[in-house]
Amino acid sequence: MRPEDKMSHQGKHRILMVSDFFYPNFGGVENHIYYLSQCLMKLGHKVIVMTHAYGNRSGVRYMTGGLKVYYVPWKPFLMQNTLPTFYGTLPIIRTILIRERITLVHGHQAFSTLCHEALMHARTMGYKVVFTDHSLYGFADVGSIHMNKVLQFTLADVSQAICVSHTSKENTVLRSGLPPERVFVIPNAVDTAMFKPAPLRLSNHEIVIVVISRLVYRKGADLLVEVIPEVCRLHQNVRFIIGGDGPKRVRLEEMREKHSIQDRVDMLGAVPHAKVQSVLVTGHIFLNSSLTEAFCIAILEAASCGLLTVSTRVGGVPEVLPDDIIVLAEPDPNDMVMAITKAIDLLPQIDPEEMHNRIKKLYSWHDVAKRTEIVYDRALKCSNQSLIDRLPRYLSCGAWAGKLFCMVMIIDFLLWRLLQLWQPDRNVEVVPDFNLTSPRVEKKSGMWVQMRMRYKQ
Repeated sequence: MRPEDKMSHQGKHRILMVSDFFYPNFGGVENHIYYLSQCLMKLGHKVIVMTHAYGNRSGVRYMTGGLKVYYVPWKPFLMQNTLPTFYGTLPIIRTILIRERITLVHGHQAFSTLCHEALMHARTMGYKVVFTDHSLYGFADVGSIHMNKVLQFTLADVSQAICVSHTSKENTVLRSGLPPERVFVIPNAVDTAMFKPAPLRLSNHEIVIVVISRLVYRKGADLLVEVIPEVCRLHQNVRFIIGGDGPKRVRLEEMREKHSIQDRVDMLGAVPHAKVQSVLVTGHIFLNSSLTEAFCIAILEAASCGLLTVSTRVGGVPEVLPDDIIVLAEPDPNDMVMAITKAIDLLPQIDPEEMHNRIKKLYSWHDVAKRTEIVYDRALKCSNQSLIDRLPRYLSCGAWAGKLFCMVMIIDFLLWRLLQLWQPDRNVEVVPDFNLTSPRVEKKSGMWVQMRMRYKQ
């Protein structure tokens, strides 16, 4: 049965979200998948998430709203990524696609091994696939060259692609060779119901600058080492709160001791996502020092809490907020110090509640879901092609790489056919559909009992 024929009535989609990055890990990609899935389910679509096992978390779990998650028994190998197997994941991905009657596969993040393998197998089996790129990558270093070639292979036969900013779109098109007309720009959003300003406006007698970030090189932790002491020297009423952990934390600790500013720089360590809002509302300014960023959800969360943002002018950051609620600087210590000084002068003009309301209108996960729904509709309208028709796309990826990619896809196709002979599709048990959040009235022992099933992690 063709995947399109499995669609439920009223044209609703049955989507498999795939990424190595998901709960209980927290980050931009993880939040994007979770909130997008929740909103798509509210629109009437069925959404299943597939990721690798996290510690003892393996098997099938249900999250809020009945979101079903397959934690496949693959352990992370490097930076929460699974070890590339090429064909090792084919049997389990095929089983999930058939059991859940999936019509479309949506992969997230270029650095996710599981995402690349799922998209490859899905195309082999004739499913439409959509890919979302959440990051920016370079073109010169060895790691980027390798990743760009992998991305070129994955996107050679992708139905549609999504990027979170126009800068990210340009980067993805250049890296993958994907036609620009098949790449859509849909920004991230923020849960404004969760990120609200403090009930009482903070006094400006002491200015608190909040930093919440992974303390790694890419997030500009080395810039903070130079910026913080200079800001403390110029502004005696400024205090810093730093939330986050990482290999660069040691440098920040050494900086505090060297300049004797332990009382003005609080190091909180890793902050659970549920507590980020409580940290943000204690500050006046949010500082982002990233060296590369496709979008940066952290800026939206801070703005939703009413904080004026100071950020490096990199990647898609200039597209995120209006100019009057963000101060941009070059990723240079002196320029960042000047930007912070400018932000301190602008603080009296900032109304946190008004800023929150603006963000609420600008960014909504429901809007993101509706725009993503349009991309799904376009993907399902793409014509089906046989393996012979698809191979020239892989062959165009390079003189040697193209031949290698064709060989990979031919072997994948043969393995899929062998799996079909060994276990035909009709022998795979299909999961029945049921709503875990809708109230259900049952008559039992002469009494009407209203039941609401709600599965939570």
